[in-house]
Amino acid sequence: MTESPKPPEPGDRLVAAPLEPPHRHRPARPAQVSPARSAWGTTVTFLVWAVRVATRLAALVLVLYAVFTVFKANPANVWYQFVESLAGWLSLGLANLFQLADVRWTTLVDYGLAAIVWLIIGSVVASLIRRASP
Repeated sequence: MTESPKPPEPGDRLVAAPLEPPHRHRPARPAQVSPARSAWGTTVTFLVWAVRVATRLAALVLVLYAVFTVFKANPANVWYQFVESLAGWLSLGLANLFQLADVRWTTLVDYGLAAIVWLIIGSVVASLIRRASP
């Protein structure tokens, strides 16, 4: 003895049974990329990465020199001398831009500004390389 279905009450949700079984879809195939196009894309990606790493390292050296100067690092230390020689070369002529009362703050501002310029240069060049690629 089977029970007849009761009529729906207010607030009940009615779910319709699917009329047909669901279709099995074939998975999407990956886009066919020519080997030359793939090699060019890899080269462009590498160039963008190299530019960003190089400019960030330049900014890091400048900030490190500014921190060494602000906290009065030992000028006879090999690491200090190495960072100082690199920072002088990477300063982009901004090493003596400002002349503040304290030499430590002057170094912080000048080399900090040079670090920011390096980061901007890196972003612009990386964007230009990315846009120039087809």
